[in-house]
Amino acid sequence: MAYLLDTHTLLWFVSGDNQLPESSRMIIKDIHESCFLSAASLWEITIKLQIKKLELGISLEELFEFVDRNQIEVIPINYLHLLQLSRLPAHHNDPFDRLIIAQAISENLKLISRDKIFKNYSVNLVWD
Repeated sequence: MAYLLDTHTLLWFVSGDNQLPESSRMIIKDIHESCFLSAASLWEITIKLQIKKLELGISLEELFEFVDRNQIEVIPINYLHLLQLSRLPAHHNDPFDRLIIAQAISENLKLISRDKIFKNYSVNLVWD
């Protein structure tokens, strides 16, 4: 299986937050599963750090090293993702969420997210 981590999923995995279900944590840790992260998530984290809406407890460089060390592959944004994004219904207006959803659909990835509004989209959600 192949999975795309939502931004909060990555943050909770990094911090060891109990809001991340153990089953989701095990998927991310399993070397036999392919886990991906959208470049949009890293962009969102960077912006939120700059405007002081997020406190990581580690530097951005350490976060990037953590992602690499845990074999989480970063997916760049390409034109297919943007075409999919343009076709999404407007259930909500968060541009980062919408791009992550578009990438999950385009790349046929299961999306690990607690965000309930994602159920309004034709994306395969995982959250146990």
